[in-house]
Amino acid sequence: MAVLDEVGALLRSLRGVWDEDAVDELDHALQAAARALDDDADDELVLAAALHDLAHSPQFADIATQQHDRIAMEWLTPRFGERVGWLAGAHVAAKRYLVATDPDYATTLSDVSVDSLHHQGGARVDPALVEHPWWPDALRLRRYDDAAKVPRGDAASIEDVLAIADRVLAPR
Repeated sequence: MAVLDEVGALLRSLRGVWDEDAVDELDHALQAAARALDDDADDELVLAAALHDLAHSPQFADIATQQHDRIAMEWLTPRFGERVGWLAGAHVAAKRYLVATDPDYATTLSDVSVDSLHHQGGARVDPALVEHPWWPDALRLRRYDDAAKVPRGDAASIEDVLAIADRVLAPR
């Protein structure tokens, strides 16, 4: 299966999958992509935002999704390159960092994010990640993730995400 077909099937598989209370995983993915587009993010960051929670798909039902950030990184990196995979893989570490360093941030998290934070090890600063050159974009992705939980919120389309994925693939 071609990569774009894989991405399209993966996105469509997220319809009706609920991790948050307010939106299903497809709406969450497409809203995260829209928030990145609103922020004039580059294509790799938009794609990472759209696909950061891909491990919630039923396509990964045979894999424990407690480490969904690692699964996203492992799935995205060979298809779209190191940066896309790294950014998607860093979204949990970015949440842990923001909770540890910004006292107001934790109050903005959804109940589901607060609960998952405990399962992800709680607030923590990982100095190796903070020093990484892509870390500022990982924090941006985290903000898109947090803002992508609005019922009937403005969202990109699957076709938009596929067009971005195609542009990311082009130089490869």
